[in-house]
Parts: sequence; C-alpha cells; structure tokens
Amino acid sequence: MDTKRFVKTYSQNSFGSAIEVWVDRETGVSYLYRRDGYSGGMTVLVDQDGKPLIGQTNE
Repeated sequence: MDTKRFVKTYSQNSFGSAIEVWVDRETGVSYLYRRDGYSGGMTVLVDQDGKPLIGQTNE
C-alpha cells in the first residue's frame, strides 16, 4: 500500500514558520499543523459545535 494516510491541503510559509492543514484520508478529519523554528504542534480542527471538521482531499 503506497497511499499515504495524510494529505496536505493547505500550506502557508514565511521566514522559517509554517501553517498547514492536513486531512486524514481514513477518517476525513482535518488537522492544523503550526511550525516556527525548531518547535511545532498539531491539533484537530473543530466546527462551531466543537465537532471535528471533516475536510476534502481534492483527490
């Protein structure tokens, strides 16, 4: 199986920092990834009701 589980659907980079949105192909859940220098973190994106945001992979 060569298909990757996560696909990057958005990317914004500036001076060593990055903001990206990744979608899990198995669940459809979207995650926000933020990197700045040598640190970073990832969190699930939620809608106005606090439920996980289901994204589209455009594939």
